[in-house]
Amino acid sequence: MKLKTKLRLGIGFLFVILLSFGAISLYQINRISESTVLILKDNNHSLQYAKEMRLLIDGDSLQQATSISRFKDLLEKEKQNITEPGEKEVVLQLYKALELFLATGNNNQLAQIKSAIYQIEDLNMQAIVSKSQLSEKTVAHSTLYLGLAAFIFFIILFTFILSFPGFIANPLALLLDGIREIGKKNYKQRLHFKGTEEFAQLAIAFNDMARKLDSWESSNVAELKSEKLRIETIIEQMQDAVIGTDEDGKIIFLNRLASEVLNLEERSVTGKTVEELSSKSHLLKTIVTKTDDQLIEIVLNNKPNYFSLETNQIAIPQILDGEQTLSFAKRTAGKVFILKNVTNFKELDQAKTNFMATISHELKTPIASIKMSLKLLEDSRIGELNTEQHHMVNHIQDDANRLLKITAELLDLAQVETGNIQLNVIQSNALEILDYAINAVKLQTQQKEIKINVDIPKQLPMLWADQEKTAWVLINFLNNAIRYSGAHSKIDISVILSDQWLTFKVKDYGKGIAEQYKSDLFKRYFQVPTDGQHKSGSGLGLSISKDFIEAQQGKIWVESELGEGSCFSFSLPIVK
Repeated sequence: MKLKTKLRLGIGFLFVILLSFGAISLYQINRISESTVLILKDNNHSLQYAKEMRLLIDGDSLQQATSISRFKDLLEKEKQNITEPGEKEVVLQLYKALELFLATGNNNQLAQIKSAIYQIEDLNMQAIVSKSQLSEKTVAHSTLYLGLAAFIFFIILFTFILSFPGFIANPLALLLDGIREIGKKNYKQRLHFKGTEEFAQLAIAFNDMARKLDSWESSNVAELKSEKLRIETIIEQMQDAVIGTDEDGKIIFLNRLASEVLNLEERSVTGKTVEELSSKSHLLKTIVTKTDDQLIEIVLNNKPNYFSLETNQIAIPQILDGEQTLSFAKRTAGKVFILKNVTNFKELDQAKTNFMATISHELKTPIASIKMSLKLLEDSRIGELNTEQHHMVNHIQDDANRLLKITAELLDLAQVETGNIQLNVIQSNALEILDYAINAVKLQTQQKEIKINVDIPKQLPMLWADQEKTAWVLINFLNNAIRYSGAHSKIDISVILSDQWLTFKVKDYGKGIAEQYKSDLFKRYFQVPTDGQHKSGSGLGLSISKDFIEAQQGKIWVESELGEGSCFSFSLPIVK
């Protein structure tokens, strides 16, 4: 039976119940009304006639013709309204007594007339009492019948109200439970409805949907397992130590190199929190909680190794169901810690630093000897020099001074890399710093035919800076810009005065830097991945530049977008 038919039958049943109860109520009310009408209609008329006849006798004892005529009319009406047993005989007696009275005028007949009238009143009064008692019984019976009918109908309706909604509500409740199970990814859920054609069809459609979802889930799980195995293989073969944790701080995976570094087996630590493993590996806790950029020194095979730590948040998309709209956001699902072994860079850096320090010290002695010899040559006591010889001595003197300056710069660079920066902050000329840097890279720009555009204010204030180290930073910016610029391109240099700062900007038009690398750009040993067309440096230049500028109470930063080039800038305080 269809759901629509069930609803119609249910409503029709309620309508029949209401009609039945209404019919019974009308019948009982009609019975009560009829019994009451009988009392008022029949006996009341007889009493009225008897009363008027008695009043006529009491008034003039039927001496007047009008009284006699009126009495006869009333008696005739009473004759037509005989309703009670014995009332007819009394009326006949009244007729005879009236005739005798009119014929003889005997008062004894008048007494018989009154007696007959009293008998008529008494018969009707008794009838009224009897019918009143009968009416009360009728009312009592009707009330009982109505109460019984109301009780029976209440039981029927109450049973109907309890049972009938279940035909619709129970299947809907089962459907709702099934949908909730599907929402929990329980695709084994099935519905079984009997009887109702619509719900049976709904169950078939629901089961078909669940079956398809189960099939899709099974195939999807297989693909996810294959993809997971592929990712695990890639992570396992990475040359860096990789550690993964979930949002609760539990270890998800360790690759082979991470297991060797931490001296932990992946199977024994997977699913455990860092706090649980801190007693076994204090190094793991250090890695997870590390916040600075300092290298981590780890002894492997009795040899110190240096690692840089890179921390990446794992963010997964999430759909938020609002009151009116759906919104999309990302939820943190854990972290990935990558330990990059930079021991080779550290050793090369140390060797370079030692080499620069050694060669700087070694060069000082011969340069000092050369300058001493030049002074002796210029001494007239040894002998006079001709003009050509004097020019040659001056050239040698300039070259010796230049070598001595380069030696000093090498020592400064060594100091930076060892952390012992020595500054000579004085009132410096920004234009001299700019000219020195441009001249230093002139050969490189000529080789690639790169045009340098300079934009500076007409008047530049003096600034507080170490002129040589600031020029070194600007040269490093220009070298990077030249390296990542194509032939026949251009580089923009601008100097901007704002408030109490003087800002130097070097803008190139290369491929730019991705957003994900900007925060690590000024870290030691960090190198932006290249496409093979541009040779990368050692990853130290920008880090040393940052040390130089910040040591002078300045600020350094970069602005870059992929495809639009990069703009490296630094600001130094001006002299008030």
